[in-house]
Amino acid sequence: MKKIIQVRIYKGDEYYVAECIDLPVVSQGRNLDEVSENIKEAVLLHLEGEDLKEWDISPDFTILVNYELEPTCAKA
Repeated sequence: MKKIIQVRIYKGDEYYVAECIDLPVVSQGRNLDEVSENIKEAVLLHLEGEDLKEWDISPDFTILVNYELEPTCAKA
């Protein structure tokens, strides 16, 4: 069973966007703190009342967030 639910966060046009890799869950926020809280809440709401065995998720799962940085170039 999975103990880790993976989430990818990236900067959208106006908001930060968080997408779960393991679940069909997406959320957004104005800053990193807000998007982190929002995706955590969205995952918990998505799994509420679900049989975690059907999702192959451990009841004591954790959420691992990866943040994508925009590429930058060094200036000469």
